[in-house]
Amino acid sequence: MNAPTRLSLYGLVLVAVFAVAAVVANAVVPESTVTNWTHEAEQNNHHAGAGKDDVDMATGHAGHGAGAADLGLALEKDGYRLGAVTAPAATGEAGALSFTVTGPDGKAVTAFDLEHEKELHLIVVRADGQHFRHVHPQRGADGTWSIPWTWDAGGTYRVYADFAPSATGAGMTLSTAVQVSGDYRPVPTRQVRSASSDGFTVTVAGDLVAGGSSPLTMTITRDGQPVTTLQPYLGAYGHLVALREGDLAYLHVHPHGEAPKAGQTSGPEIVFEATAPTPGRYLLYLDFQVDGQVHSVPLVLDAAESAHNHGGTSHEH
Repeated sequence: MNAPTRLSLYGLVLVAVFAVAAVVANAVVPESTVTNWTHEAEQNNHHAGAGKDDVDMATGHAGHGAGAADLGLALEKDGYRLGAVTAPAATGEAGALSFTVTGPDGKAVTAFDLEHEKELHLIVVRADGQHFRHVHPQRGADGTWSIPWTWDAGGTYRVYADFAPSATGAGMTLSTAVQVSGDYRPVPTRQVRSASSDGFTVTVAGDLVAGGSSPLTMTITRDGQPVTTLQPYLGAYGHLVALREGDLAYLHVHPHGEAPKAGQTSGPEIVFEATAPTPGRYLLYLDFQVDGQVHSVPLVLDAAESAHNHGGTSHEH
């Protein structure tokens, strides 16, 4: 069997797996999301590399033709592959979430560069944007990553591994979908510019504009008072993950300024640069640390079409 035929069959198998999974889970994922994820699986078999309009992750600029591998929606990139994720099958079951990352030689990778103080960042979120987690599993000598795990609710989850193999020094994000049986009640999204958690309130100022870099200022308060005791977390005063609603395309952004030194504090504002590849709704998750405790607050912003895409004469700088 030649390579093109194998790839075609592989794509058909992926489509079948997604379809069967949706039925088994009693259609726990919105049909549009299943369609998007299935389409990405098909695209992965036709686009091994980035095109000229794809996202440049070094600069943060993206075009409408960004491929799955550049938006964290692919299982494989540049020969590196996210292995099957093992995790509890249902809510309430205690166990472990584990996986490996294999390299171009097919062997488990055991050497990673530190990125934001960790070898690997694990992001897990349900298809509707709920139950977000950003954690850091431990790597065994054989290259297996593992972390204790329990699911709080049923549904389809996207699992992202963000890392940089030492062999290349290039950061990448690979992901896959995991089905979890149990009660599923999807939560509709709406634009949210201010939200509270653990007694902290985060308010975002600024607008997302598709295809361009947009400054977003996060202001953190507690009991109405500005928080000026933000501690360094993962090499910065805040850590922001942005996901596009629907297919959960992954954008990883960090704040302005130099990395803080141990013992330094800051606040109440953190300024980020974010780039939305397309118009649409984006789910934002801000992690920050105060008094040695990490807090996470979700926000939602809509990205507008940039003026130049409408054929106008105005330009943004």
